[in-house]
Amino acid sequence: MGIVERIRAIVGERGVLDGREAALRKAGIWRDDSIKARAIIRPRTTDELSAVLECCHAAGQAVVIHGGLTGLVRGADSTASDIVLSLERMRDIEAMDPIGRTVTVQAGVPLQQVQEAAEAHGLMFPLDLGARGSAQIGGNIATNAGGNRVIRFGMVRDMVLGLEVVLADGTVISALNQMLKNNAGYDLKQLFIGTEGTLGVITRAVLRLREAPRSRSTALVGINEFDAAVQFLRLADSGLGGMLSAFEVMWRDFYSLVTAATRGKPPVDDGFGLYVLLEALGGDPAGDESRFENILSAAIERGLIGDAVVAKSDAQRTALWALRDDVEQVFQYSPMQIFDVSLPLTTIPGYLDLLRQSLEAQWPQNRLFVFGHLGDGNLHLAISTADPDPAAQRQLEEIVYRPLGELGGSVSAEHGIGMDKKPYLRLCRSETEISLMKGLKAALDPAAILNPGKVVDPA
Repeated sequence: MGIVERIRAIVGERGVLDGREAALRKAGIWRDDSIKARAIIRPRTTDELSAVLECCHAAGQAVVIHGGLTGLVRGADSTASDIVLSLERMRDIEAMDPIGRTVTVQAGVPLQQVQEAAEAHGLMFPLDLGARGSAQIGGNIATNAGGNRVIRFGMVRDMVLGLEVVLADGTVISALNQMLKNNAGYDLKQLFIGTEGTLGVITRAVLRLREAPRSRSTALVGINEFDAAVQFLRLADSGLGGMLSAFEVMWRDFYSLVTAATRGKPPVDDGFGLYVLLEALGGDPAGDESRFENILSAAIERGLIGDAVVAKSDAQRTALWALRDDVEQVFQYSPMQIFDVSLPLTTIPGYLDLLRQSLEAQWPQNRLFVFGHLGDGNLHLAISTADPDPAAQRQLEEIVYRPLGELGGSVSAEHGIGMDKKPYLRLCRSETEISLMKGLKAALDPAAILNPGKVVDPA
C-alpha cells in the first residue's frame, strides 16, 4: 500500500485530495501557478495530524505545510513528490475566556474570524494585516507576523501564550499555557514561532486578547521630508501617551498609484513626498479625540506636516485604510517583485537613495513603489524592472539586499525567509547563529521532512 493510501486510512476520504485535485488549486493568493504535490492531506484533529506525520517520518516522505497561502517568500512551495499538509479543516475556536482575556483556537482559523470572536466579547486581538480574511492563525504564528500595530502591541510572538505542536515524528507537544507569567523552565513555544513550519506543525494556540478600545482616531497627513516624518512620529508617540497603534508611511509613488485607482480626489493633495496614516486607540472617546487633534495642530505649527484629514466616521476610516491596503495595484506593472526589509530609521533615506540610483543605472524604465510600517522600521518595496529574465530577478535581489548587511538591517522584517531569502540570510545572521539554527533543525527534524529547503538546511 502506498503512503497516500495509508494516510487515507487515517484521515478518511474527505481528508485527501490527490495530485490532480491539488493542481486545480493556486499556489498562493497572488499567484497564477498551481500546487504541485502527490496529495493534499487535510486532517481534522491533532491526533489525525500526528498519525500522518508519524507515517511520513517512517517513510522519509517530505511534507510541506499550508495555511492560507498568503506568504510572499515561497515558504509553502512544494514539488510533485511532496505531501502537502493543509490545516484548512482545523478551524474551530475552541474556548473564549473573557475574564482571563484569552482565546484558544485551532491553527486553521482565519485571522479575521479570531478578530470578530474577540470583538463579540468586548475584546480585541491586536494583530491586523491586509490578508486578514485569508491568512490563518497557524501561519501567522509560524511566520511571526507583524502587521499594522507592531509599534504598540508587538509581533505575533507577543500575543501567543501557549501552543500545541506536532513534531516531525508525530510527537505531540501540548504547552497550552494560559498565563501571562510562566517562567517554569524553557519557553518551548518560542521554538516554533517564526520558524516557518521547519521544526514542527502548530495545531492549536492560546492567544492573548486586549480590552477593545473605546475610541479610535485616524488621520492621513502629508509630509515633505523624511526627517519631519521621524520627528512627527516622536511627537505623536509621546503626546498620545501610549495610544499610538499605527504609523504607516506611503511614499508619493505608492500614494499616487493607489489614489488614482479610486478615480476620485485624493483625501490629501498628492504633492507631498510622504503620507502618514496614523491611528490611536484609547479609552476616553471625547478626551482622546481632542488629544489626537491637538497633536496634529502642534505638528502643523512646527512645520512637520503640511496637510491632514481626520476620519470622522467608520466609513471614512475604512476608506483611508483601504488606500494603504491596496497593494494589489502594483501588479499593474510586470514582472513585479515585492520586498520586505527592515532598517534603523536613520539609515532609510540613504538606503532608498542608493536603491533608486542602482535601479536607474541598471533599468532606467524601472518602477519603484515604497510603503511600510515606519514606526518599526519596516519598508515594503514593490519593484518592476520590466525585464522578465530570471537573471534580472536575481540581480535585483542583490541590489535590494546587499546594502542591508552594512546598515545593520534585515532581509526580512515580517514575511519570513522561505526559499526566496535563504541565499541572503547570511547578510543579517552570523555564521554561529545559522549553525545553531541548523542544529535545532537536525535535532527536531532529523529526517528533514518538514518544509524541506526552507530557511536553513539541517546540519
